[in-house]
Amino acid sequence: MNEILDANFNEKIYEKPRYKRINFAKFSSVKIGGEFDVEILGREYFEDLGGFFGDFCAKFETILGANLLTNLDAKLESPNANSCKFDGVIIGGANNILISPNPPKMGILSDEFNFIRVVKLDKIATKSREIQNEILDKFRQKNSENLAQNLTKFDKNRRILQIGARCKSSEIYRFTRENNIGGFEFLRGIPGTLGGLITMNAGLIQHEISQNLLSVITSSGEISRKNCGFAYRKSAINGVILGANFLINGEFDADLSDKIDEKRANQPRGASFGSCFKNPPNDSAGRLLQECGFRGKRLGGCGFSEKHANFLINYGSGSFDEAMRLIKSAQSAVKSRFGIDLQTEVVIL
Repeated sequence: MNEILDANFNEKIYEKPRYKRINFAKFSSVKIGGEFDVEILGREYFEDLGGFFGDFCAKFETILGANLLTNLDAKLESPNANSCKFDGVIIGGANNILISPNPPKMGILSDEFNFIRVVKLDKIATKSREIQNEILDKFRQKNSENLAQNLTKFDKNRRILQIGARCKSSEIYRFTRENNIGGFEFLRGIPGTLGGLITMNAGLIQHEISQNLLSVITSSGEISRKNCGFAYRKSAINGVILGANFLINGEFDADLSDKIDEKRANQPRGASFGSCFKNPPNDSAGRLLQECGFRGKRLGGCGFSEKHANFLINYGSGSFDEAMRLIKSAQSAVKSRFGIDLQTEVVIL
């Protein structure tokens, strides 16, 4: 387990913003949007974290490791003090966003945040007693047969998976499969980057990204899992997500991976956001939309899939206006018939 994805670290501190011209008709998952300059956010945007971010970038071998939290006592006590110098919207992998003709200021994390690695637990010298206790509790919950066996397993499994926010879900899945790490099988076929996966608490059939999460590293400091406000397809994390620590317990489950892949094979193909709307409590957005006649409904180049009513597809020439008209029409119809306010899973910029 010695693989580390190239982080492409650059020691230069940029005095002027760097930009990347992105054509969202090619970059976004739904293939809708114009070309816009997006600001590249390197470590210089987060230097107010002092020793935290200095160690984070200057020494890759200690990334999220032994020296990471040396000067974070105050940040852990008041994690809402966001130190990010960027005041726009971070787009991640653009897998669940719909770009308008006049989007807000946008930024994207640099490749400094594209990494994945395994470290031993004793190298995570966190000063947060709360996070230490949460790590211990998770090990005890998984290994509770008896004390002696518990201690043996605890010692044997002292490993943490550390991932940067820019790392793609496909890379996380590949890395965990090749290194026999369980808990990430559900990422098979899910698009996105870690930052977005955590923000939306992504998941499928009773599996969510937050389940094996220990803590999230943000521009506001390190936040333990229980303080992230995770719920169905959402979180309450303050600040910009830079990376995360995950508990490694269990081996990769190939059967579960295949089961998830079979389930996802039934989903519609084509340029889309995935699910357009969140499922309301105790119901399915797809069922509500189908009952309202939106399965297969089209407007211009966009339409709800014939296969699943909650998938909005760009059939090749879809526009922002067409997508928005369909979304609003669907929300209005469901509200009128069922009294339910459908919330979009897609982020509209």
